[in-house]
Amino acid sequence: MIDQRAVVDEQAQLAPDVEVGPFAIIGPNVKIGAGTTVGAHAVVDGWTTIGENCRIFPHAAVGTIPQDLKYNGEETLLEIGDRTMVREFVTINIGTEQGGGLTKVGNDCLLMAYSHVAHDCIVGNNVIMANAATLAGHITVEDFVIIGGLTAVHQFVRLGSHAILGGCSAITLDVPPYVTASGNRAKLFGLNVIGLKRRGFDGDTIKSLRRVYKKIFNTTETLANVLKDIKASEEYGNEQVKVFVDFIAGSERGVTR
Repeated sequence: MIDQRAVVDEQAQLAPDVEVGPFAIIGPNVKIGAGTTVGAHAVVDGWTTIGENCRIFPHAAVGTIPQDLKYNGEETLLEIGDRTMVREFVTINIGTEQGGGLTKVGNDCLLMAYSHVAHDCIVGNNVIMANAATLAGHITVEDFVIIGGLTAVHQFVRLGSHAILGGCSAITLDVPPYVTASGNRAKLFGLNVIGLKRRGFDGDTIKSLRRVYKKIFNTTETLANVLKDIKASEEYGNEQVKVFVDFIAGSERGVTR
């Protein structure tokens, strides 16, 4: 149902059962999938596609133009997957031409109140951003990452899958998968063991990750030499260990330690 007080552009493409609350505004290039609701006073604009069974809460601003002075009105995109919740006063910007032209948020995410996803960010599935967590431009967030409230992430940073970032942190370097990180500037505090157990990681895998974590971060050897040794070991045959090591080896900004 579309409230009669909402403003929905006639060119917008909404599934028949989409609900739009009073005083919400839907722009002409918006596509919204079945079962999604848009709350009162929310704005959905830009070249934005929202999946099925999402919930956009009141006063959210979705698909607005980037906070980038180089943006000049070009047609760039925002894509939001299925079953994602965008809480009150969240802001999500479309991409920029220089950054690839796409901002993306995956399936089953929860963006809590006042959180921000800037232009050209790629956010995976099952990501949680607590209140007022902030992603600058061009950030990659892999699946199952949890970002604590009031945490700010620097542009071009990568956040590895299943990592958890403590609240009020400043993240300026890449954060590897499976770890906990916190502080200003952030430091590592070991593996996210509780999170890994909850996600069904077996004990042997967690032990292997612990051993590799210690080899990398508790040594006086150069990182290049340590990674070379691990890649030549049997542990590198473990899929999660390989993901962990390859993420670190592929870092261009440097890795949080």
